[in-house]
Amino acid sequence: MSIKEIEDSIVEEFSMFDNWMDKYEYIIELGKGVPVLDHKFKKDENLITGCQSRVWLGCEIKDGKLWFSADSDAIITKGIISLLIRAFNGQKPSDIITADLSFIEAIGLKENLSPTRANGLVSMIKQIKDYALAYNSLKNV
Repeated sequence: MSIKEIEDSIVEEFSMFDNWMDKYEYIIELGKGVPVLDHKFKKDENLITGCQSRVWLGCEIKDGKLWFSADSDAIITKGIISLLIRAFNGQKPSDIITADLSFIEAIGLKENLSPTRANGLVSMIKQIKDYALAYNSLKNV
């Protein structure tokens, strides 16, 4: 599935909710479903800077595609990173780099987060795209 198709699916899911309290509850449920992060990734060098809570992001490349795993000490943040991982897992670095992430605006996520959580969201996206840039440049070496 392409990033755009996954984004459309996320937008469709969020359209079922009438208000942001229900959407927050859904994000929390998503966070509860995040698999346990492999201990090899739960290191300081995998902490995302710029997040109010602690967020670890691991990335591996398999067959030219990136696979992410994450954890956070805050359940809502864990839910947010799970949405990003869902959109980007199993995608080529070049597709991640060029993704516009229109689903974030379409579901109203950024404007319904506190300023510190919104900054954290931007930091999470930046880290994912940085991994994609790094792996893409390795491919071109």
